[in-house]
Amino acid sequence: MTVPAGGEAPMLVLFDIDGTLMHAAGAGRAAIEGAMVEVYGTSGPIDELPFDGMTDPQIARTLLRAAGLSGAAIDAGLDRLWTEYTARLQREVVERRGRMRPAPGVPAILDALEEAGVALGLVTGNIVAGAQGKLSAVGLWHRFPFGAFGCDDADRNRLPPIALDRAYRHTGTRYGPGHTWVVGDTPHDIACARESGLPVLGVATGRFSVADLRRAGANEAFPSLLDTGRVMSTLARA
Repeated sequence: MTVPAGGEAPMLVLFDIDGTLMHAAGAGRAAIEGAMVEVYGTSGPIDELPFDGMTDPQIARTLLRAAGLSGAAIDAGLDRLWTEYTARLQREVVERRGRMRPAPGVPAILDALEEAGVALGLVTGNIVAGAQGKLSAVGLWHRFPFGAFGCDDADRNRLPPIALDRAYRHTGTRYGPGHTWVVGDTPHDIACARESGLPVLGVATGRFSVADLRRAGANEAFPSLLDTGRVMSTLARA
């Protein structure tokens, strides 16, 4: 993978966070559960809901609706919810930092992509404060100068265009399907990329297997990002 003449970055890679870039040792789930109990008096059926690929606002609304709260009651507490969540996440990160870690191969592939002149961004269901708190705990936040987040839109499928617009504003380059990959660990990551016509590299470092991710429509899927050369070769085929 090389940078074309003129220095224009050849490619943009947009990463999911949880299960893809890192494992947060349950910090986000604990923080949002505590915040919902504090603000609404309930966290709903949280033990029954897989968070994989959901945006933070989608998680909160799903659980609170299941607990019987009206849309108006949910809306009334959202600002306080995210303030409380952010404070609790900071505490959870301190307590769990020793168990939080980048996913296998992540630092090496980020280094290789940066050395090749590839632009790096995020497409994540985390709100910005959540993304910053988690990634900072494992030394990765500074690697991503832009992205699209759950606080931009609760519908994950609407996030890639936001990320592409921010990539343009940051780099001055218009990236499209021929020059952009999404990397994620869930079928939701794949669906949101496909909605925008973007190719997807699935990584089975979360709850879903390589076979699951391929069935969901990933262009390619690997057990992890450990094989830097193979990953780079795949991404070069955008």
